[in-house]
Amino acid sequence: MLKQFDNLMQLMEAFPDEQSAIDHFTAIRWKNGVYCPHCGSAKVYHFSDNKNHKCGDCKKRFSIKVGTIFGDTKIGLRKWFMAIWLITSHKKGIASTQLAKDIKVTQKSAWFMLHRLRHAARTFSFNRPLDGTVEADETFVGGKEKNKHASKREHKGRGSVGKVAVMGILERDGELHTQQIVSLKAKDIHALIRNNVAKGPTLMTDEFKDYVGLDGDYMHHTVNHSAGEYVRHYTSHSNGIEGVWALFKHQIIGIHHWFSEKHLNRYPSEMTWRYNRRESGEGV
Repeated sequence: MLKQFDNLMQLMEAFPDEQSAIDHFTAIRWKNGVYCPHCGSAKVYHFSDNKNHKCGDCKKRFSIKVGTIFGDTKIGLRKWFMAIWLITSHKKGIASTQLAKDIKVTQKSAWFMLHRLRHAARTFSFNRPLDGTVEADETFVGGKEKNKHASKREHKGRGSVGKVAVMGILERDGELHTQQIVSLKAKDIHALIRNNVAKGPTLMTDEFKDYVGLDGDYMHHTVNHSAGEYVRHYTSHSNGIEGVWALFKHQIIGIHHWFSEKHLNRYPSEMTWRYNRRESGEGV
């Protein structure tokens, strides 16, 4: 049975050694019966160390970690559980340098663990069309041009030059969806919203010109940020999604400082996972 913890000390007490962590994960993964992760056979033999197993059909040996995000690593499940608690409990996430100190692994191992966990926490955004009152907004991730070496600066374009765009769609009192977007052209933004927001709801955006044209499918309301307008008629605003971006930017500045475009999409996915479970308690 899945255990819940209010703090890290409770987790440590629940798993005083590696075998207790293995037994817990075994009960979760094989709650419907033991099977081979290589061929799926239920004919499995268990070694006396309670850690290793062997398939009676394909003859391959394996541990409970094989076929999971914990596989192909010598890091114990106890440390993995600690890492899960820390990355989900800290509202802005945790840096690999800090995690390395907290669970006594190398920074390289901590970085590897965090990316495995971010991969596991990816939200498969837009599985359920958002409904009700929905706010949409984009943000740009990347350093300021003035802070870059002169040879790497891009001198043309608006404030987004040299940055990567991330689109966010928030259902008020509901779920958040985020997704890196290659193009901010109207056709791409419209397609993303129409494919992932049910037809008919109230859609709140800013005055960005490429949101124009969505009125046929939504009750589209805008606020003119460039004119200093942030709320219209009390309910017309996009403050919710802008608050999300403020949280995300604080995560970047305060925790990670910098990350490459190659791995960018994993960070908003991690933040989205935590945001959508903001009402849940602590735990593994």
